[in-house]
Amino acid sequence: MDFLYALVAYGLSCARIRRATGALAILAVSASLCLALPATAREIIILGFGDSLMAGYGLAPGESFPAQLEAALKARLGARVRVLDAGVSGDTSAGGRARLDWVLASLPEGPPDLLILELGANDALRGIDPALTRVNLAAILETLRDRRIPVLLAGMRAPPNMGADYARAFDAIYPELAEEYAVAAFYPFFLDGVAAERALNQADGIHPTAEGVALIVARILPSVLEALATAQHADGKEAERP
Repeated sequence: MDFLYALVAYGLSCARIRRATGALAILAVSASLCLALPATAREIIILGFGDSLMAGYGLAPGESFPAQLEAALKARLGARVRVLDAGVSGDTSAGGRARLDWVLASLPEGPPDLLILELGANDALRGIDPALTRVNLAAILETLRDRRIPVLLAGMRAPPNMGADYARAFDAIYPELAEEYAVAAFYPFFLDGVAAERALNQADGIHPTAEGVALIVARILPSVLEALATAQHADGKEAERP
């Protein structure tokens, strides 16, 4: 099943350029975020809300996306950071919509500083009408907007076996919703660089290995830092209002 979520291949030279420019972007955003955090700042709470890709299906403790992202952020920011895992294997956009209120209400820390929304892969695998997926994701984003919880929206892509028409309708959901709801940051494809790469996926060809997750974290990290900086800026503007 490793034909699922096929990616456009990148050349080695492009990868080197991307690593170099990505490192500069991370340094710049990290510096601005650290300057915005006082020395006695409280712990930064990030909630990973998604399916098995978030839950760390088939991985050992400490190898999941939330665990590896938390380690990367602590190393980058030098601040107290926790990334909470609210991933449920097999979850669809409808399932995420149904449990969102319960998950948020169960957080003893209160609303997170950032929520990473990663849902839709199982919708596409099951051939669910993209219109329904859009409605569910929009409802989630509306709830988070109403609660003033910043969102990093992680996009998904339809598997090629669903056909071109389905892929066009499904793939368009994420950039359109990101613009409509003005999310704190948008990462176009959660599995970028990992999908369809045999060495970076488990035997099922769908779920990343620990090494695959490490690559996902490295690539999405600039977007996470961007979202945190955007959220900090928004909080500052709110505090300045009379």
